[in-house]
This record gives sequence, C-alpha cells and structure tokens, in this order.
Amino acid sequence: MWNDKAFCCHGCSTVYQILNENQMGEYYKIQPMSGIKIVTDSQSGKFAFLDNEEIRQNLLDFTDENVSKIRFFIPAIHCASCIWLLENLSTLDTAIKYSSVNFPKKEVTVTFNHNKLSLRQLAELLAAIHYIPEITLDQLDKTGKTKSDQNLLIKIGIASFSFLNIMMYSFPEYLPGGDLLEKEFKDIFGWLSFILILPVVFYSSIDYYLSAWKGIRHKIISIDLPISLGIIALFLQSSWVVFHDGGIGFMDTLAGLLFFLLIGKWYQSKTYEALSFERDYKSYFPVAVTKIEKDKEIIIPIKNLKKGDRILVRNQELIPTDAFIIKGNGNIDYSFVTGESVPVSKKLNDFIYAGGRQIGSSIELVVEKEVEQSYLTQLWNQADEKMKEISLNTHVNKVSQYFTIVILIIATAAFGYWFTESISTAVYVFTSVLIIACPCALALTVPFTLGSTMRVFGRKGLYLKNTDVVEQLHKTDTIVFDKTGTITLNREMKTNFHGESLSDYELSQVQSLVRNSGHPLSKALHDNLPQSDILIVEDFQELVGMGLTGMVDHKEIKLGSHLFVTGIKSDESFTESRVYLKINGELKGYCSFANSYRGGLAGMIQQLGSAYELHLISGDNDSEKQRLTEIFGNKTRLHFNQSPTDKKAYIESLRASGKHVLMIGDGLNDAGALSKSNTGLTVADDVFSFSPACDAILEATAFSRLIRFIQFSHTSFKVIKASFFISLTYNIIGLSFAVSAKLSPLVAAILMPLSSITIISFVTISISILASRKLKG
Repeated sequence: MWNDKAFCCHGCSTVYQILNENQMGEYYKIQPMSGIKIVTDSQSGKFAFLDNEEIRQNLLDFTDENVSKIRFFIPAIHCASCIWLLENLSTLDTAIKYSSVNFPKKEVTVTFNHNKLSLRQLAELLAAIHYIPEITLDQLDKTGKTKSDQNLLIKIGIASFSFLNIMMYSFPEYLPGGDLLEKEFKDIFGWLSFILILPVVFYSSIDYYLSAWKGIRHKIISIDLPISLGIIALFLQSSWVVFHDGGIGFMDTLAGLLFFLLIGKWYQSKTYEALSFERDYKSYFPVAVTKIEKDKEIIIPIKNLKKGDRILVRNQELIPTDAFIIKGNGNIDYSFVTGESVPVSKKLNDFIYAGGRQIGSSIELVVEKEVEQSYLTQLWNQADEKMKEISLNTHVNKVSQYFTIVILIIATAAFGYWFTESISTAVYVFTSVLIIACPCALALTVPFTLGSTMRVFGRKGLYLKNTDVVEQLHKTDTIVFDKTGTITLNREMKTNFHGESLSDYELSQVQSLVRNSGHPLSKALHDNLPQSDILIVEDFQELVGMGLTGMVDHKEIKLGSHLFVTGIKSDESFTESRVYLKINGELKGYCSFANSYRGGLAGMIQQLGSAYELHLISGDNDSEKQRLTEIFGNKTRLHFNQSPTDKKAYIESLRASGKHVLMIGDGLNDAGALSKSNTGLTVADDVFSFSPACDAILEATAFSRLIRFIQFSHTSFKVIKASFFISLTYNIIGLSFAVSAKLSPLVAAILMPLSSITIISFVTISISILASRKLKG
C-alpha cells in the first residue's frame, strides 16, 4: 500500500512513486506497465564486503578510471514494472549510465560511474527499492551458478502435505457406504480439511493471484486468471459445504489441483533449463584468435584459450578475454562494452578487459582467464541498434490473451448451463474448463521452435544472435554478397609484385606493417612474404576501403589503392585486384591478387538465384566482372568500386523499395551495410574481424550450406504450424470433456502441464530429426 493505493509488488509501488514525485502521472495513460522510490532500510551493513577491492574486482565485468560494469542476480524480478524500474535506475542516481534486464535469468547489468557511486552503494540502492542482489561464492568464482527457487519447493511441500491428509479424511466417501458416515465425523473431517486447505489457497497459490491481478491492472488477460478463478470457485463452494451441509466438498480436489499445478510448474522450469537455448562455450561464437607459440603464429578458436597463452590482436580485432598487455601500445575502444567511443590508452603490463577492440598497431597479450562466451554473446545482443520489427512471437502472445478471454466465456456459459442441475456440478465443470484449456502450449511453440532451430544451426556452423534472426531469414527475399573475404578464399590468393625489386629489409618492413591489419588482402600479402624479423610499427592507421600507413623503423610505408598511395585516381584498366606500395615517399610498384573462390559457390548461387533476388557489391574494381557474371548469371546486379558508405546506401535503397535483405559480408568493411540490412551475416574465416553489427556468423567451412540454412528456416515455420495444430486439438478435446462434466479438475491439473511438455518434446524432436536430414554433411 502507498497513498491508499494497492500494488502487487514493491517494484510497482516504487515505479509509481517515482513518477508521482516527478509529476509524471500521465505516464500511466500512455504505458500501463509502470510504477518510483520507496524509503526503506538500505541494509547498509549487509553489503559492506563490497568495499573489499579483491571482491570488487572479482565481481566486476569491466572497470576503468571512471566506469564499471557488473551483473547482479536478483530473484525479485518478476513483472513488467520490475523491468521498467531496473532499466531506468538512472532516474534514481545519475551516476548510473546504463542498465538492462535479462528477464529469464533474473539478471540486471549495470554500467555506472564508480567515482560517484561505489559498488556497495549500488547494491544498497537496489536493496532500498526491494531488489536485493544475491551474491554467492559461485558468483565470486565466476561460475555463474545461482540457487534454485526454494520458495516453489516449499509451496509444493505444503500442498503435498495438505493433499495427502485431506485425501485421508475424504477416503471414506470414496468407499461403498461412505455416505452413511456419522455427521459428527463428517463435520470434524470437514473442519480439519478446511484448516489444511488454508495455507494451500493463501500461500501456495499466491503467485497465481498476483500474476492475475497484475494482468488485470495492466489490462492483460493472463493464463493465471482462469486458474485463479478456478481455485477461488472450488474453495468457496467447498467452504459452503463445510459450513452449511457438513463434509469436505471438493477440498481434496482443490489440494490435488494445486499440488499437480505446482509440480507441473517445477517440472516445466527444469525442462526449460535442460533445453536452454544459451549454447555452451564449446559450440558457439566462432571467433578465432592468433596465438603466439614459440615465436610462431597459429590460429586457434577462442574456446581453446588458456590462462597464460600469448595472443596477437590486430587493428579492429576483438579482445576475447581479460588479459595483460606485454608488447605494443594499446588503444582500446570499449564502446562494445560501455557505449563510450573514446579509446583508452594502455601501456606495458596494463590490464585489459574482454570486449574491447584494438585501434591501431597490433599488440600482444597474455591471457588472464579463459573466455566467458556468454558474456560476449550478451555484449553482441546489447550492441543491436536495428529497428525492431513486430515478430511472430508478439502476435502469438496477443492470440493467447484472446484465447484466455474465450475460455472465460466458455467456462461461464458451462457454469450457467449446469447450475440448473447442481451447483456442485456447475462449479466442478467451471473449474475443469478453466484449468484444462491452456494457451501455454500455444505461447511456447514459437520460442521453443526458433530456439531449437538456433541451437541446431550453431552445431552446424551458423551462429545466430537471437531467435528473431531465424524469423528474419525466413522472410528473406533479397540476398546481397560482398566479394573479398566473403566469396573468396583469403588463404589461397595468388600474389605477385610488379615494380622495383625489394630488398629483404623492405620486405620485412611491408610484412611488419600488414601484420597489424585483419583485411583479407593484408593477410594474403603477409602469408605470401618470406618470414622475417618483426619491426616496430608506429603511427599505424587503417583507412577502411583505402589502405594502410605507418612508420616502420622510422620510415613511412603506405599500402592501398592508387588514389590512397599516390593521391591520383588511376585511369588504367586492369584485370586483377591491386595494392600499391610506397616507401618513404617513393612508389615501389604494386601487388596483384588473383582471387580463388569458395568451393561449391557456383552451384549454391544457382540454387539461390532461382528463389531470391541476388546482388553483389564490392569495393574492388570490375576486373573480374566477366568471371563473376559466369558464376552469378546475368540476372544478378554486380556493383564495383563501392566504398563502405556506398554499400550502406545501397542496402538502405533496397529496403526502402520493400525488399527484405540478407547482407553477407566479411565484417570489416561492411559494418554499415550489415547494420542496415534485415539480417547481417558475416563469414568467419581464420582470424575473424567480429562486427557487432552482424546478426549471424557463418563458419567458412559451412559456407556451402548457406542455402540449406535458409531453407531450414522455412522448415522451422512448418513445425510451428504443426505445433499449433497439436495445441488446438488438445484444447478442443479437453474442453469437450470438461464442458460435458466428464473431466475432473484434478485430472485437468495433470494434463495442463503435460500439454506444454508435449509441445516442447515435439518441437525438439522434430527439429532434431529434420535437421539431421536437411543439414547433414
């Protein structure tokens, strides 16, 4: 209660007070799911341990001179108002820069200025608004485990105790001659059953009431409303029997109903955990890194990194895990982590947090801890700035709400029909209808199907940001390819130098410069040069779509396009990709690159061309136009000499014309185009320049399966339709039995969670079987 107004939880009360105190009461007319601050004891002593620097460092995901980032597990998160309040913590304290909620995990991630607000004060602030962080030894060890919900187990225990005892009191009524039981015994058993049912109705069932009441307040008809009405109807009718007629009424049925509902709820939660779509670190996020071992550079997946490993991080490459810098000068862009785009300078032996991106010359790091890929995935989703479209899941949730309204109407009509015959039968039927008809299975169909598809894709080499990407792939009608690094093989480019003969020293200078770049042409040039001593590179710059420059052993080296290196646009036509070289102001010549295309490209393009509109946009010249026309066909629109800005504008124009665009690039020069497409997909080939703008990452070895991945997104929607059919069939059959008084509330309570489990099992098995057939190889 606050100001004579009732609230379902402290979060709603707090949100309301914040808005009220800031004269923002009109918010409720715009957005009904809200509520700001309640004055309470901040439990300051409870979080004193957070002043310990060692503990603080163990808990933080990131910290620098001003900003820190942390994830808290908060069990009290359970409704839309909770999310609203926790994602608007900055209204409570301006030192909080950003906060986001992971509702399924009950986690809140907070970025804050630790010079103005300490970690202890942040925890106290959360406690003051009744969102007490749960900090365990497991979290301090970074294992990420949290305690299970003991309250649910307690509620199940109370319900089971009452159910078994009430069944014992009602047992005589199930035997022949039970109706001859003396009235005194009936009264005693009725009163004992009434006493036993009270904690079940008013404690074990409390979550259903709260959820139903919150839904009503927010004008949302949730599934918990009919369940709550059924519980209340059975309780009132049975109480009338106890007080008026003697006996126990439906007390045994009510206790059993709650017991099986709670058991189903617990089992469903365990099922969800077992089928969690958060893939483990062994099977996702295919970012590779250059490991230095005995002065040799080898490419390994980041999942294989161990503490103490030495790694090389080039310009624009992601720092995959916490590490110390041991060579070079770091210039770290933490915008991926904090949203702050100002690079942070790092020197020898400085600590660098995961998620940063090196800007400038390459650096060498020593790994401090193994990669936490769930953290990288969270950052990936956090970086999503694309315009959100209304998904199928949103439509299904709306249908589920209308479904519940229809069930309430049917239950009321059935109650009226049977009321003329018997009030007991009417209540019996009313409750059975409300319990058996469950939109849960309907609502679970989309997230579990798309989640299972996402998991299968990950095993086959396509890694998706989230389940919405499956739906976007399904809607695709236009596919745009980049050329270099996307359809070409980086490691098999044939390189030739044309111009003055270069000395070993000059070759070493060139190799040292290109070692800092992750561009496909830089990698090809580096690999084709003889291994030599690494020289110090200073003032390194990489201009996207143009070239590289830097001071190598005090001499200026420039590599790139003719315009970038000489300042003059070349009018010469040629039939290969060229990179020009200038050393200390003297043009030395150029390197020519003959592209090798990925195996199976022509066959895949032919299949795609029959179903989709294809485009190719490349920053290179049109030297290979004839060859690409042979591969893509005459219908494909080929565009060359496209700058990153041109690529971005091209995607925007396609979308403006109503196309649903899948953009496939290398993630380096295509970030703008990827961000503007409906689905941005990057190809991971050896060391991969991860782009937060992408929605999916395709391993290079799985490139030939691209057409099958897109086709399987259509298959997943066929599974969704089949699941809808099963769910509707279950509800129709169940309702027909319930309305005709042939189904007890107790049996309905057992069948309801089984329907959800059936849908989950059907989806999981179907997707697995279909994937084994359609994605094999």
